[in-house]
Amino acid sequence: MAQTSAEQMRRWQGPALFSFGFRPFFLFGAVWVIVAMSLWLAILAGMLDLPTRFDRGSWHAHEFLFGYLGAVLAGFLLTAVPNWTGRLPIVGWPLAGLFALWCAGRGAILFSRVLPPLIAPVIDLLFPVALGGLILREIITGKNWRNLIVLSLLAVFTLANALFHFEVLVGEYAAQGYGLRLGLATAVMMIAVIGGRIIPSFTRNWLVREQHRARPTPPMQRFDKATLLLSLPILAIWTLRPFTASTGLCLLVLGILHLMRLARWQGHHTLSEPLLFVLHASYAFIPLGALALGLDQILGNPGTAGAQHLWMAGAIGAMTLAVMTRATLGHTGRALTAGKATVAIFLCVFLAALMRLLTPLHQGLSTLSGMFWLLAFGGFVLVYGPMLLRPKVVQST
Repeated sequence: MAQTSAEQMRRWQGPALFSFGFRPFFLFGAVWVIVAMSLWLAILAGMLDLPTRFDRGSWHAHEFLFGYLGAVLAGFLLTAVPNWTGRLPIVGWPLAGLFALWCAGRGAILFSRVLPPLIAPVIDLLFPVALGGLILREIITGKNWRNLIVLSLLAVFTLANALFHFEVLVGEYAAQGYGLRLGLATAVMMIAVIGGRIIPSFTRNWLVREQHRARPTPPMQRFDKATLLLSLPILAIWTLRPFTASTGLCLLVLGILHLMRLARWQGHHTLSEPLLFVLHASYAFIPLGALALGLDQILGNPGTAGAQHLWMAGAIGAMTLAVMTRATLGHTGRALTAGKATVAIFLCVFLAALMRLLTPLHQGLSTLSGMFWLLAFGGFVLVYGPMLLRPKVVQST
């Protein structure tokens, strides 16, 4: 007899942590980003030298982009794909094994100086390759071809990770290399594609429930598709030629298109529900980052790190927290509403992105940004960690 997802999860007698894909990857992705930021602040203060082959800037960039975001992507995909395909979720020991691969990658890179040169890259890349293989199997078996685009983006993200490792091995400063930009550009496209599906849908459902007359433009209309199609070559140009005025003009176009797209989703009507409004606010970092990077290049400003962090800390940091909080509440049987602690988490991650943007004005703002980052993700672990470690709440009738 075929099992439902709920029946399969109930059959698992091990820790609740491995009863659904979002649980280990959301929780320990956040834990890892706290550890990584703490180590980074200690490095900046001259208190620590890590046993890694990566230079300090490249380790920082890699672990926040490919390490942390890789975990969140795994948690999201392993939770969403069963809904997309109608297939059973991956639970129990297979899920624990995939999680162990991710953990092995973090340890191998951190201690890569004491390992042969190719060992850490191979161990690190095993995780996204295994994840991609699982997602491909589910899409093919479930004949869910429309989501091959998400798998394609995951494949490019994995390629970017491999390129980042290559740049480290040949002695380049990978934190400003092609691998980093390709990975970041792919992350922006992932947010644009997935966010373009879930944000207007969640917004419409909430507005209907609140009996509000406003409605967002439905997902993936002609303007949305045109924006996404134009985003691909613009981000490719930025990846290959980031420091030119012509690239800056292209980025301005990208920013304007995504601002227009965001405005069509009626986010200003959702202020009374922070759990929904934060999705709109997080998406806003895509056009804001594009506009800031574009102006940097047009004005001939070589220091793009602050603007780039509008995508790194803003779009990625805020959007992942927005998705993790919402998914955790929903999949553990709780109401989809943000309490005061959750609002504080969102405010802290927004302040972290703002402080990082303003770092060129005063270097102390970099440390302040890191502290807000620790508060945001520390708050997530404290508030949502117990939910992720315990079985789903069954609402009484």
